This record gives sequence, C-alpha cells and structure tokens, in this order.
Amino acid sequence: MKFGIFKQNIGERRNMIVSGPIPKTILLLSMPTLLMGIVQALLPVIDGLYINNIAGTAAAGAVTFCVPIIGMIAGLGQGLGSAGMAMIGQANGRKDFCQGRRIAVQLVVFSATLGVALAPVLIALAFPISASVERTIAGNVFTYLAFNALLIPFSFLEAVYNALKNAEGKPEAAFVRMVLLLMMKVAFNTLFLAVFRWGIVGAVMASLSANVLITGWMYVELFVRRGESRLSLQGFRFERETVGELVRIGAPSMLSNLILYAGFYLINNEVQKYGPDVLNGQGIANNISSVCFIVPSSFSAAVTTMVSMNVGAGRGERARTVTWTGSLMSAVTAAFLIALIVPLSSSLTVMFTREAGVLDVANKALHIYTYSVVGFGVCMTQLGAFTGLGRTRVTMVISLLRIWLLRYLFILLTEKSLGVYAVFWGNLFSNYTAVAITTILVLRVKWKTVTPLAERIPRAIRSEKQSHAA
Repeated sequence: MKFGIFKQNIGERRNMIVSGPIPKTILLLSMPTLLMGIVQALLPVIDGLYINNIAGTAAAGAVTFCVPIIGMIAGLGQGLGSAGMAMIGQANGRKDFCQGRRIAVQLVVFSATLGVALAPVLIALAFPISASVERTIAGNVFTYLAFNALLIPFSFLEAVYNALKNAEGKPEAAFVRMVLLLMMKVAFNTLFLAVFRWGIVGAVMASLSANVLITGWMYVELFVRRGESRLSLQGFRFERETVGELVRIGAPSMLSNLILYAGFYLINNEVQKYGPDVLNGQGIANNISSVCFIVPSSFSAAVTTMVSMNVGAGRGERARTVTWTGSLMSAVTAAFLIALIVPLSSSLTVMFTREAGVLDVANKALHIYTYSVVGFGVCMTQLGAFTGLGRTRVTMVISLLRIWLLRYLFILLTEKSLGVYAVFWGNLFSNYTAVAITTILVLRVKWKTVTPLAERIPRAIRSEKQSHAA
C-alpha cells in the first residue's frame, strides 16, 4: 500500500470506497472537490470584478444575462460526463478497469465531436436573443454569445475530464485543473481587460486562452502521461453500444441541464426588463453566493462515486448510508457558510461597484440567496446518489420541478406584489421544496443499478462475491 491517499492506484482507491469508513472516505473524496468548488466559484467572481470595474455596468449586465444561455449548451457536456462517471465508476467497482478505460475513450471522443457540432448553435442563437433584449445591452449580448461559441468544445472536454477523474475516485486531479485555470484566468483577464482594454471581447479572449492551454494539459494527462489509467486512441472506432448507453443514461441529465439553464434564461429575461442596473445587481449577488451554492453541493460528486462503486460491488445498504451521511455533511457545510457570508455581504458587494442602485439590489438579493443554500446543497447531494445508481431521469424531473414549476411559477404569481425580488424569494422557496421531494425519493429508492452494462459482471467477480457471501 502506498503512503498517502493521493498516491493510491485505482484498485486501492476502489477498496477504500467500498470498504473504508464512510464519513472519512466521503471527506477524503470530497476535500479536493470542495476545494475545487471554491476555485470554481472564484472564476465568475474574478470575471465579475474585472468586467464591473473595467468594462462597466452594461457589459457586466450582458454577461449575467448570457451565462444561462451558454449553460444550456455547455450543460449537455456536463450531463454526458455524469453518464460516463456512473458507467466507469460501476465498471471500476467490479474491478473491470479495462472496460472503464474503453468507456472513457469513447466518452472523450464523442464529447469532443458533439462540442464542435454544437458550437455553431450558439452563434445562431445570438441573433434572435440579442434582438429581443433591452437596447442598452443588446450589442454586448450578441458579442458575448457569438464569441463564446469558440469555448463550447473546450467546456465539453473539461466536463468529461472531471467525470473521468471522479469515476476513478481521484477528484484531486480535477482540482489541480481548476487551480491552473483560475491562475490563467487572472493572468489573461489582466492582459486583455486591464492592459489591452478590449472590454467584453477581452473577457471572452481571456477565457478562450486559458481553456486552450488547459485542454492541452488535459490531453497530456489522459493520453501521454504513463500510468495504469492512461488512455489510447490507437485503433479507435465508435462502439455503437457504448455510445448508445452513454446517450441513454446521459440524456436525462443533459435534458435536465437544458431545462435548468432555460429556466434561468427565462428568469433573467424577467429581470432584464428592469434595466441593466438591476440585472447587474443580480449578477453580483450570483457571483458571491456561488461559493455558498457550489461548496455544499460538492459532496454530490463523492456520493456519486461511492454509490456507483458500491452498487457495482453489490453493497446497496452501504450506498444508502453514504447518501445520508453525505447529505448531513452538506447541510452542516451550508450552515457554516451562511454564518460566514451574511455578515460580510455589504463589504463584498462594494468590491464590484460603487453605484448605489446596483448595490441596493445586490445586497438584498445576496441575503435571500444565501439562506437557500442548505436546501440546494442537500438536494444536489441526494441527486448525486441517483446519478450513481444510473437513475438520471430523477435529476431531470427534479430540475423541471425546481426551476420551472416551483421557481418560475412562483415568480409569475408573485411578481406583481414583490417586483424583481420575486426572483430571489423564488430561489429560496424552490430549493427547500425540492429537497423535501428528493428526501422522500431517497427513502423509497431501491439501492441497485439500473445500468444494463453494469449487469455484465465477469465470472471471476461473481465467484468472488459468492465466496464472500459464503
């Protein structure tokens, strides 16, 4: 046994996940993801600080408006990655590491191909969307959407890389990638925004430059660096059964992400009617509260990994315990963040702007957003368990309920009395109602896989399980 959790090979990590102490294992697997969540949350904060203080309120409002539109397409890659994580995790849980690598290669190539194919869609969307918004942000909206099409293939590959490493039980690799990306974003934002003063185009160029370099690093990590998890493209051809299974399992997650971001777009469409100051205030609150939302939900990836490997190893009761333990850890983390962020809210928002109208909206929105993170974190953690089981349709249904039925309907029904603040109260209402639903589902679910490929357990593994049972 090698010393140190981060020096374990795939087999050693698998044994820890299916046999080690549950709270300790969740914490060890979640720590890199928690740190990655913080780094990931800092990315929009860094962008927001540069854009607000250099490009101005109109540009910052346009970016806020565009984020969910870009997310609708990028979220498809994330959904595909979730399917790959479940399939590869279950293969590793059965000790079929060779099959796990075959699925990984199919996932990487298919995701890259799909990302390239979908990039022109974002350019096409830029025309009607920019024509339908307030004139003060229309030009920036078109520019930001059209240029971000270049980033779509890279975002697909990055989502897949995170999925591959989480499926191996090695989320620390994804954390390293995020740290490098953050450092590059700071450097390129300084260059293109602070030095060259390229405005909203500079914001996109900073992201593109950083992502190109990171993708090169990921290729070396996956296909060049020697090791037991090294992938190979030699003799590659698409395997219809594997790709079909990835699409079948990933489709609900992909659709749920599409639904999720489409809902955010419609919500932003309601907010933009109040002008760029209000839209920007909401964006500032989103940037700051993203830390509170991302960190508690970071337990989701660890729960997905542990549930997938444990059900693959035939240990359903342990998978159930993992889910409840992860949910509790998420709730405690969220409560800590609320206690930390709320007293500091006014000091944080003023870092982005000195405009009184923007600050007023940002401060009020931030308070309401922050209190909803307990429900969000626990809900995402429990949905991570369903992803590990291969029951990705559940994530689609909950996303549909949380954003469209619970939140958007709440906004439409209360907007006349609450104004723009119906958006913020809708966030709180939908997150706590959604977690009540997922908790009921967790209590009723059967802890076994629904992934057909996972049923093809080699005889050697069957024999091993039978000998353990004896």
